[in-house]
Amino acid sequence: WCGFLLVALVSPRMAGLRVDFGLLLEPLGFIKVLEWIFSIFAFATCGGFQGETTLLVSCKGVVNKTVTAVFAYPFRLNTVVFSAPDPKRCGGTWTDVYLVGNFSSSAQFFVTLAVLVFLYCIAALVVYVGYKHVYQQNSKFPLTDLAITVITAFLWLVSTFVWAKALADIKMSTGASIIPGIESCKAPGTTCRFASVTSMGTLNVSVVFGLLNMVLWGGNIWFVYKDINLHNQSNRIS
Repeated sequence: WCGFLLVALVSPRMAGLRVDFGLLLEPLGFIKVLEWIFSIFAFATCGGFQGETTLLVSCKGVVNKTVTAVFAYPFRLNTVVFSAPDPKRCGGTWTDVYLVGNFSSSAQFFVTLAVLVFLYCIAALVVYVGYKHVYQQNSKFPLTDLAITVITAFLWLVSTFVWAKALADIKMSTGASIIPGIESCKAPGTTCRFASVTSMGTLNVSVVFGLLNMVLWGGNIWFVYKDINLHNQSNRIS
């Protein structure tokens, strides 16, 4: 797409900026604006998250001491350690306790796609608004736009469901179910109780925006298809 845009800008035959915001009122342009906005919300709600899970620990010389583990994007939980209950580490019975799981690949796939979509929408809107005549006269532009739209819709489908599965696992790895797996909590005289975990509502919203992006890009396939010669030829044949 960027290559074709560059050709459009440097070609003497097609050069000439003609700003026309009229296409933004048509489905093709209006959906692209929505895709641009929703991609921002997708990577912001996922990539900007930071939370913590908290336990209450009682051990030698310590009663209901709060220990926390702070986690954030890209959710490499296996590198997140709980703070020690006290400087003496419960008389030597407390060892470093890490959360379980590495969900960075799923989270980064989702966020990277959203960022790339954000950049692509900007490039597409520049062409729609400033080079509408080039887009309509050169069949390569609609064909390229259609191919990218189909691929992007598929990637939104894959990345959203992969991220939704990872989010479910993140909730498990930071919830009350982690206590039976903590060896330090099994030491004589030591008890651990789950206290709280940061609400993951914004991460749930990121999944919703992923689904919305998938629907938008899927529906956009039809509007882009209408601008290619194959559609025009089928109308003439009919």
